[in-house]
Amino acid sequence: MNANTDFRMPARRFTATAAATVLAAGPMVLAGAGSAHASADHGRASAVVLRTGLDVSLLNKTVNVPLAVSLNEVRAPRSAERNALTARLDGVDGGQPFSVLRADVASAKATVSASGAEASTNLTHARIHVPGLPLLSLIEVGQVTSKATCEAGRKPAASATLLGGVTVLGKKVTLTVGGPTEVKVPGVGEVRIDFSKTRTTSRTAAASALELHVSVNPLKLNVADVEGTLTLGSVTCESPSAAPASAPASAPASVSAPDTKPQGAPAKSGLAETGGTSTTPFVVGAAVVLLAAGGAAVALGRRHRS
Repeated sequence: MNANTDFRMPARRFTATAAATVLAAGPMVLAGAGSAHASADHGRASAVVLRTGLDVSLLNKTVNVPLAVSLNEVRAPRSAERNALTARLDGVDGGQPFSVLRADVASAKATVSASGAEASTNLTHARIHVPGLPLLSLIEVGQVTSKATCEAGRKPAASATLLGGVTVLGKKVTLTVGGPTEVKVPGVGEVRIDFSKTRTTSRTAAASALELHVSVNPLKLNVADVEGTLTLGSVTCESPSAAPASAPASAPASVSAPDTKPQGAPAKSGLAETGGTSTTPFVVGAAVVLLAAGGAAVALGRRHRS
């Protein structure tokens, strides 16, 4: 009697442990499949107060120095703002630092959020110089601003404004939208200016307050020959993209989708006919373990009696 009792207790424990192991494995396997989560794109924005792409040739073009300067350049998704007032280039003016731009206000800002993206610049009382003209400003402006806005669900917009006077190579000029303004100063050089260049698409916007095409060679002395482009107040933005729709949740076991079969599935499925779910294999596995453990217990009991 005691022998039979000692035999049945380990067998029952073994059977219960095996069944629990199989049933617990089912949720773990299902959890490993995991559902995909879409991350929303909040858009993009960039702004720069000054960008130059000039080639400077010194001493009758025996020395070429690229004048590549970016002042207060910011880019988002990570919102940022900069407010430096001076841009310098080293090693041009007799090896000394050369001030390309000075201003009372020079700010660039780029902001991105779930609702949209925006970029803006503000340049006030600015004076820009190039090598070869240490005393004469290439251009002086009262105030120029630019802005690009890309809101979710709305048409992007871009604009640029000019307040106060504009002086180019010592000459006061009036800038107009829609066409370049050309300034020629004998013995100094030429500057062509495009004011308020904007462009938009269904998701993007861009603006440049001023774009200058420069050709300067004072008195044709070839001491400093400057060629290239210069941009003030450049901004861009891109609207947030629509987040992909989340995958629909699996239908409950009691609800069936009529006339719907996965690609490559067999014509008949026993699980579909019996209302089986994704956990059915684990239940069946537990039953098999229980049956096997019971059979083993019976066989061991008979052997013990014999």
